[in-house]
Amino acid sequence: MRVHLVSFGPLKGTFGAEGEWFEFPAGLTVGQLLDRLRDQGRMDAAALRSAAVAVDHEYAAADDVLNDGAQVAILPPVSGGAPELIALVREPIDTPAVLAAVKAGPDGAVCVFDGIVRDNTRGRQTLHLDYEAYEEMALRQLHLLRSEAIEHHGVREVAIVHRLGRLVVGETSVLIVVASAHRGVAFEACRWVIDTLKKTVPIWKREQFVDGAVWADGEPFPEEIAGTKP
Repeated sequence: MRVHLVSFGPLKGTFGAEGEWFEFPAGLTVGQLLDRLRDQGRMDAAALRSAAVAVDHEYAAADDVLNDGAQVAILPPVSGGAPELIALVREPIDTPAVLAAVKAGPDGAVCVFDGIVRDNTRGRQTLHLDYEAYEEMALRQLHLLRSEAIEHHGVREVAIVHRLGRLVVGETSVLIVVASAHRGVAFEACRWVIDTLKKTVPIWKREQFVDGAVWADGEPFPEEIAGTKP
């Protein structure tokens, strides 16, 4: 089966000006095609995650089966592809892209908290961390944190991006970016967001050491949301 791939806008050079023909097994789905493009290094995961796909000029779903001779267009977001400001992601966090998406003309300060996987905890050598979340609730709580930080601290914008899955030493686990006209409230809001996130957002961390693995001790829930009382 032959499929004609084309791309536009920021992705225009991926398959050349006239597109490119590929040979694939019959029965390939759109999702499987995207997986092949990523695995072959033709497109990076971040670009694919934010892209839409059209097959013969109609938007397509991941489980749509491709036909011989189909034209498949990989479409970047029409707004220019700015990253989401509140997100749970499984790929490395693109810190420069998040910063660029947050910063604007009225800002006199941008405060960044970049949480990084360190190589030890209390003297035990770390191999990697595994993060998991109650994702629907975690996203809701992250959106609430953003809204409360803007309302109560008077900052203009807040981005919160948290990794899930396996992370190795040196990788960013959570990125918080706060933009404001003045540095004081930006610092205060950034500290408040990370401290509150650690207490209220349902994300858990399993630490794998050279001599064993443990779930990291969580900070106690605030009294008003704790499920049990002594």
